[in-house]
Amino acid sequence: MIRTGILGASGYTGSELIRIILDHPEFELTYVSANKYVGEKVSNLYLSFAGLVNLEYEKLDASRIDLLCDIVFVCLPHGESMKHIPDILDMGKKVVDLSADFRLKEAESYRKWYGVDHACPAFLDEAVYGLPEINREKITKARLVANPGCYPTAAILGLMPLVVKNLVSGRIVIDAKSGVSGAGRKTTLATHFPQAAENMSPYSVGKHRHTPEIENVLSELSNGKSADIVFVPHLTPMNRGILCTMYVPVGDMRTSGELFEIYRDAYANEPFVEILPAGVYPETKAVQGSNMCHISAEMIEGGKIAVIMSAIDNLVKGASGQAVQNMNLMCGIPENAGLGRSGLFP
Repeated sequence: MIRTGILGASGYTGSELIRIILDHPEFELTYVSANKYVGEKVSNLYLSFAGLVNLEYEKLDASRIDLLCDIVFVCLPHGESMKHIPDILDMGKKVVDLSADFRLKEAESYRKWYGVDHACPAFLDEAVYGLPEINREKITKARLVANPGCYPTAAILGLMPLVVKNLVSGRIVIDAKSGVSGAGRKTTLATHFPQAAENMSPYSVGKHRHTPEIENVLSELSNGKSADIVFVPHLTPMNRGILCTMYVPVGDMRTSGELFEIYRDAYANEPFVEILPAGVYPETKAVQGSNMCHISAEMIEGGKIAVIMSAIDNLVKGASGQAVQNMNLMCGIPENAGLGRSGLFP
């Protein structure tokens, strides 16, 4: 068994990792840190683990990581992960970082969007962006993988087939909606129940931190051609899920059938991307609890505007499930190990 540690294991992504690792055939959970809950049993904080997890949260301690872990998932806040990861890599551990600390390749861009100087910019070039559908081979050889953000995962998977074929002829509009768990476990006014329930609201319009991540990856996919996007996220009154509806000008007239073939061919061999048949559209409920991304594509406006729809569970394919998918590749074990669940419905 591969001894597995989770740093920052008391948050939603940490608890989701615990849930997945419990059923993983190769990973054994041996260390969980959460400085706020040192000495408290995991099953006391999350009753769903009662009778299943006997570990207690520990203080983040490098010596304990070195002693107890072969691989490490880092679920610390942005700005904190980068303070610890260089030391963990020096121990010879493989790391998947679920924060944004290594997703952007330029330290200046990180400072602009996250408001702090990067503590270890030398590692930015080494970190592999962890979207297996585009970087599988690099991930298998990596010791540090930057797990993508939830919105970027849904958006990039939805747009990639058009971008790589150079079919985009103008500005892309990304209308994205997320459940409140995407904001993390710490309560804010926006996620407080009386504020969020029976309500839907846009936020960070034109300035969301995931914007440069989406732009950078799309530019790389199009061989350096700058991506022109408008990204507007919305908070929706559900616990889990992301639904992206993307409006893409494609220039030459095409049919929905041609569009379907492009997407079917692009993802024919991908275990966690499903292209839905014509007239069937993604639903967040259908992917809840799974590592799947469902995508649907239609043509409108005389065949010149493609409407691409994608749905994921923000805590699974948008975070912890994708992190396990990446670590499976890094460890040379089947990519789908521990990730075979279907969506939970109803």
